[in-house]
Amino acid sequence: MAAGALRTGLIGMLMAVAVSPAAIAQNIARPPAGGVASAPDAMIFYVAHGADGACGAGCSDWIAAEGTVQWDTYKRLINILDRQQGRKLPLVIHSFGESNLNVAVSLGRILHERGIDTTEGTTEVAACAGKSDADCFALKRPGGPLEATLDRKDGRCDIACVLMLAGGIHRTLPSGTRVILSGMAIRNRLAPNVSDEHREGLTAAYGEQFRVYLREMGIDTELLDIVDRNSEQHRATEVPPTDWARLHLVTAEPR
Repeated sequence: MAAGALRTGLIGMLMAVAVSPAAIAQNIARPPAGGVASAPDAMIFYVAHGADGACGAGCSDWIAAEGTVQWDTYKRLINILDRQQGRKLPLVIHSFGESNLNVAVSLGRILHERGIDTTEGTTEVAACAGKSDADCFALKRPGGPLEATLDRKDGRCDIACVLMLAGGIHRTLPSGTRVILSGMAIRNRLAPNVSDEHREGLTAAYGEQFRVYLREMGIDTELLDIVDRNSEQHRATEVPPTDWARLHLVTAEPR
C-alpha cells in the first residue's frame, strides 16, 4: 500500500470497503443527506420519542440511524450525539444498501467512546403517515425529536449494521431480527479501476483491522470468517439467534 494513498481516521478512506451487491438494497426517493457528493440514501440520524417502554424498559427516547453508511456519515453521528447534552440515548439501527464498512467501524468506535447502547429496528414517524419519501425525509433531516413507534419485527441486520452494533456498550437484537452477512468488496469512490493485486492487499489489511475492532468490542471474529467465505463464494449467510450470544454479538438475551 503506497504511503499517502489512503486517508485514514474518522474521515474514512478513499478506497472504501463496501457491502457486496448481494446485500439487500432499498430504493428511496429523497435528496442527498449531505452535500452534493453525498449519496441520496446516506444514513441520517434523528431523535424519536415514543410511549414509555417503546425502546426497552424505562426507555421512550432513542436515536434512529437510517440509511446507507457513506464516507461522511460519521459527521452526522457526532452532530446528533453532541446535541443531546450528555443524554445517552440508545441508537436504533436500520441500515441498508452498499455501505462503507470502514466508516461503519468508525461509527462503532464513536458509539463505544460515548457510552451508547445499540440495537436494531425500524423507526416509524407518526407525521410521515401519508407523506412521500421526500416529504418524510424533510421532517427527519433536522434531527427531531419526532413522535414515533419502533417496529422490531422482521428486521434485518447486515454487516454494516453488525459493525455499528458492535460499538454499543449494551447490544441487543429483537428476536425476529435476521442477521444476514454478505461478502465485502473494495470500492474507490473517486477512481473505479483498482488492480487485482492492490484489491487483494487492501482486502486483507481491512479484514485484519475489522478483526482487531471486533476483538476490542468483545465479539468473536468468527463473524469475519463468515464474511470472508461469502466474499469468495458470492453468497450471503444468516447467523441464527442461537449463535448471537455465543459470538457475543449481543450482551443480553433477545427481546
